[in-house]
Amino acid sequence: MENNGKIILDLCGGTGAWSEPYKKAGYDVHVITLPKWDVTNFAASGGVGELKFFAKGEFDGLASLKLLDMYRIHGILAAPPCTEFSLAKNNQERNLYKAMLIVGSCMKIIWAVRSCSGSNLKFWALENPRGLLRQFLGAPAFTFEHWQFGGAGIKPTDLWGYFNLPKTTVKNRPNDLTVKYPNGRINSRRWSQPECPPEYEGLTRSELRAITPAGFANAFYMSNK
Repeated sequence: MENNGKIILDLCGGTGAWSEPYKKAGYDVHVITLPKWDVTNFAASGGVGELKFFAKGEFDGLASLKLLDMYRIHGILAAPPCTEFSLAKNNQERNLYKAMLIVGSCMKIIWAVRSCSGSNLKFWALENPRGLLRQFLGAPAFTFEHWQFGGAGIKPTDLWGYFNLPKTTVKNRPNDLTVKYPNGRINSRRWSQPECPPEYEGLTRSELRAITPAGFANAFYMSNK
């Protein structure tokens, strides 16, 4: 299936799970993520409609530059790292300034594309587990738990942006989602020790926990084509 060259930008996309439904549908998906691509290393030229990303580290030739046509960018997804915003850090030292540089870069990219004369940007969304990012971006447009889209997670996840709300697929919360430990802590049964899908073999526990649930990704795509 072809989508007339429409581009989906997946910023800090990791495995690209959020944008995977767009890729399967024939969109031109670009996952801008470490270790090669750093969202803070970009240049936008609204006058000529060019967006450039520069490779991080030693990369040679054309592979060191990703040049995109702003007019073809149809949607932008952003999932900046959540570690510094996490409520689980409690009283541990945080580097909120560095974390917000990444969030700020994601927003600058979105602003550059949208403010470009003749922009065709139809939607954008920025995702993070519920935490301190609310203190910087305000109330989110949408908050969900993974189980509402068929997953096993219970951790609330926030979405900010300009997009059509995805439609939940599960209305009643399953009874067996959580486990209570001797110390009183409650966690998702699958969240604490997530299973590794075959296609993501080799990822760390934290990387597995950061993968966007397929059910949510599909629902978001269905509401924002």
